[in-house]
Amino acid sequence: MKKFRKVLDGLTTSSPGGTMGSPSCGSAAGTPTAAPTPREIDVQETLVSENFQLCKTVRHGFPYQPTALAFDPVQKILAIGSRSGGVRILGRPGVDCFCQHESGAAVLQLQFLINEGALVTACADDTLHLWNLRQRRPAVLHSLKFNRERITFCHLPFQSKWLYVGTERGNTHIVNIESFILSGYVIMWNKAIELSTKTHPGPVVHLSDSPKDEGKLLIGFESGTVVQWDLRVKKADFRIYYDEAIHSVGWHHEGKQFMCSHSDGSLTMWNLRNTTKPFQVTFPHGKIQKDGRKESCKPILKVEYKTCRNSEPFIIFSGGLSYDKAGRRPTLTIMHGKAITVLEMDYPIVEFMALCETPYNNEVQEPYAVVVLLEKDLIVVDLTQSNFPVFENPYPMDIHESPVTCTAYFAECPPDIIPILYSIGAKHKKTGYSQKEWPIAGGTWTLGSHTYPEIIITGHADGSIKFWDASAITLQMLYKLKTSKAFEKPKQGEGRAAELVEEDPFAVQMVSWCPQSRIFCVVGISAHIILYRFSKYDANTQIVSLEVRLQCESEDVISPSENENNPCFTESGSHSPQPHQQHPPSPGSRTPEGNKDSIPCLKVKDRMVRVPPGYQAELVIQLLWVDGEPPQQITSLDVNSAYGLLAFGNCNGLAVVDYMQKTILLCVSTLDLYGAADPYQRLTRSPRRNRQSTSGSIHLWHPSTHTCTHTTVQPHTKITPSFFYDFFVFFFFLFEGINWCFVSYSFVSVKGPGRKLSLPTDLKTDLESRENSFSRSRSSSVSSIDRDTKEAITTLQFGESYGRKNDAVPTPCLWVGTSLGVVLLIPMSIPTDQEERMEEPVTIGPSGAVLMLKGSILRFSFLDCMGALLQSPYEVWRDPNAPEDPDRPRKRKLVHFSPSSSQDTCGDGHLAVVCSERQAKVFLMPSQSCLFVHNITESSFVLRADVVSVSNSVCLACFCANGHVMTLSLPSLRPLMDINYLPLTDMRIARTFCFTNGGQALYLSSPTEIQRITYSQEMCDNLQEMLGELFTPIETPEAQNRGFLKGFFGGNANTFDREELFGEAAAGKASRSLAQHIPGQGGMEGMKVAASGVVGDLARARIALDERGQRLGELEERTALMMTSAETFSKHAHEVNEKKKKMF
Repeated sequence: MKKFRKVLDGLTTSSPGGTMGSPSCGSAAGTPTAAPTPREIDVQETLVSENFQLCKTVRHGFPYQPTALAFDPVQKILAIGSRSGGVRILGRPGVDCFCQHESGAAVLQLQFLINEGALVTACADDTLHLWNLRQRRPAVLHSLKFNRERITFCHLPFQSKWLYVGTERGNTHIVNIESFILSGYVIMWNKAIELSTKTHPGPVVHLSDSPKDEGKLLIGFESGTVVQWDLRVKKADFRIYYDEAIHSVGWHHEGKQFMCSHSDGSLTMWNLRNTTKPFQVTFPHGKIQKDGRKESCKPILKVEYKTCRNSEPFIIFSGGLSYDKAGRRPTLTIMHGKAITVLEMDYPIVEFMALCETPYNNEVQEPYAVVVLLEKDLIVVDLTQSNFPVFENPYPMDIHESPVTCTAYFAECPPDIIPILYSIGAKHKKTGYSQKEWPIAGGTWTLGSHTYPEIIITGHADGSIKFWDASAITLQMLYKLKTSKAFEKPKQGEGRAAELVEEDPFAVQMVSWCPQSRIFCVVGISAHIILYRFSKYDANTQIVSLEVRLQCESEDVISPSENENNPCFTESGSHSPQPHQQHPPSPGSRTPEGNKDSIPCLKVKDRMVRVPPGYQAELVIQLLWVDGEPPQQITSLDVNSAYGLLAFGNCNGLAVVDYMQKTILLCVSTLDLYGAADPYQRLTRSPRRNRQSTSGSIHLWHPSTHTCTHTTVQPHTKITPSFFYDFFVFFFFLFEGINWCFVSYSFVSVKGPGRKLSLPTDLKTDLESRENSFSRSRSSSVSSIDRDTKEAITTLQFGESYGRKNDAVPTPCLWVGTSLGVVLLIPMSIPTDQEERMEEPVTIGPSGAVLMLKGSILRFSFLDCMGALLQSPYEVWRDPNAPEDPDRPRKRKLVHFSPSSSQDTCGDGHLAVVCSERQAKVFLMPSQSCLFVHNITESSFVLRADVVSVSNSVCLACFCANGHVMTLSLPSLRPLMDINYLPLTDMRIARTFCFTNGGQALYLSSPTEIQRITYSQEMCDNLQEMLGELFTPIETPEAQNRGFLKGFFGGNANTFDREELFGEAAAGKASRSLAQHIPGQGGMEGMKVAASGVVGDLARARIALDERGQRLGELEERTALMMTSAETFSKHAHEVNEKKKKMF
């Protein structure tokens, strides 16, 4: 525990922290500060570096760009490989593990060591890896890198330690799973085919052992050649040459016949008795044309042939449709007897696999489900019902149903909010799913003790909002909200939405949610804001619409002051955008061709609508087009339920809306907010009044009378005397040049009639241009301001604070941060009585208070003088549609956190934490003295910053563009953690990265996946308890007794010993240059555990005993049979001897 005592007596202060741990981060810098009166601040900081550690916790969503699929039928866990080298292992809900190959090579194939707790992966860099799944965090035990051949197919027989590996050259190698060393036994392609064959058979596309005899290996080559290789005698039993290329092979469980799928859309059946030609050729989707020929079909990429005890076998395949129809969706075909069912999929099929009751390939398979891996989805089909319904997926695989455009993360939510959201969202769930339980039910997971309510909110490109329950490192969708329902469906050629955004006009740009009051605000890409209230009842409502003219003219620019080196506070001209308000908006019937001005991008529904329980739209705010120019996108938003106010800004200015009275309180340009306190001493040039409107006037809609009146701004914006001179006349000027600004949500606004919501692919160019712009705007001289860049409002925060230095008590204030590193304080006067609040106007008067930082302002937060976090006041939620109770009239219940309420030792005042892209400062209010300052980075810039609670204290968490995640103590800004975690390679990460309390954060690691991380040592320590177990000890099912006759006449399959054939004693050593063995991180002990675990040893011992007992039983049966035969022979011999005696 360390105490910081600060005496504000005009002495120079400096940050107590040393240099950051990264060379890219600057050292702490001292800043002289002075306070009007000496005061001692006593803060006990409890956080130390040992409280922080960064690690990944869990990944949610669908694996991006999947490539492979595997299933363990005994453990009942599923593995999915991806193109980026990731492996997701799924079991019952809560059992979800992500593994990543260090090489990042695509996963080609997955093979479980069934019921052994291990997994083999084959990657595109021709490397095999053995993963240990007997730990909560799987690790690689072995790797084997092939140097001269490329891996194309792998096959691991059940209960075997020898892995067959087919290569692109057509050779088949054998790998010992326990040691991960190549055997000297190799099946060369030129030995497998006939010597007379002149062409190469192509890569190996299939390997499987015969169900009838494990000593026979079936090898399929791409060209259409199929060879059954006798492993004992090292020669081919038979060879099949077919004209069409082979894609896959499926055995009948008796091992007497098999089925092949081909590139011409055909299925061929082969009998081992006669392999000269197939005994059956079918084109399941090929029709006979008029000329008698079969129409051409697409390839059948995979087929599975599964038998049933009480019905016809299942033949399941993907592809094979005819080419006659363009645009047909991918299909999975299920043939069961004479019935053919075609299941259309929304996305291309990557892989599918039938789930069977038994792991033995020589028993009746009894398939009960089919797992279908699509490019963007995972579905499981129930085969036990004739209509083949799908199972309801318990995993959050639909995060990317519409592309994610923004995220928000809320920890320690009110405990009642999750059940309420779930109960309402459950009413809108889809139906028609299979009634059976989810078949992938492996692993174990229990609810840990370190859990608390967490909610993740995702905004999407189609305007939808999804609320997710993220408690206990799981993810389950609670509720879905469609913001597009507040607007009329745009007709062809109507409105300006198509001109503003080429696609997705309802895309969500940012969200603001107050869990206590349940007020929810959404900012859309079409420069619109929707305010929602939560209700458990449905209602008939009419959405109120406000239109704001927050646009300046492009001819008006700022010009440098002559006194560049003296940025003193002088008087400057004002130029303000004009608010405009009307209800309802109707862009379709606005004005003729000559006046395409003052229209919104979307049309709000102007009629009574029936809204279901949940979040119900109450107010829509839209920015208007001006002079043919679209409104600039909204860059910042804050809403406060206790004040009933909503503030938003963009690169043109700031607007404050009273959503209780449905009126606009303030609508001014950024420069007008300074008044005489402009630190850059900017003056306007070419002043010109706006042609479209009267200066300083707005239109006000009165809901009570349903009339629209024209009034001035003064009734709802009371101007203080000190500020009156600067705001007496409103001018409408604009900076000249391109209109772009990089805001906290990474949407780039470009001047012109068309803009598209997209992610920049060339990140370097965007970041370099941004660096150059900000580097020219850090100096206090006006010449350093880029004349082509507007000063955008980048962050807003309502709270109880001191708007002026001489304030004695805190009042409601709005803190405003801009892209030039300026902080402005706007005090407000809000009526406290409920009736007066609905009738009396709110008074807003900018105070002229200005604070300066380096870089664009990102975050505000407030602490009391003891270092405790001060929350913003809020209104306790009350249902707006609940039935009226005459005995208990509904009143607003407000919860305030006053800075002076918890301070007895240090008197009034509070600490304000301000973080920008490059710097963090802590100010003492109301004196506005800078207590601490820290330069976070010089070579990069901060993308996300937030004040969060960790280990019963608070800290400042930052994520930089160079991938560093940092934490700073509060209020001293002492560096606690600096880890180079994630280099920013995609703007998607910058747009979706967010911190929350409890030392957690998340970001979109791919377009379909959310990655959650923690930077808390406490949570890292408890993570093992929170994760699920992938492996559970389960006894391997016993093999069916084959009986005496099958064992006597069916060959000696059970006596096949692979060790005798593939071991070093018999086969010798493989060439060292062929493959390189790489030991993994698991070590020898883990290797032995995974490859020959206790359960596996017991299972093998039991099987060996059963086989021994079976062989002994067979020997007894054979002995008895021989004795019977001997007795019969003796009897017959005796009878023949007696006959001979009678004859002679």
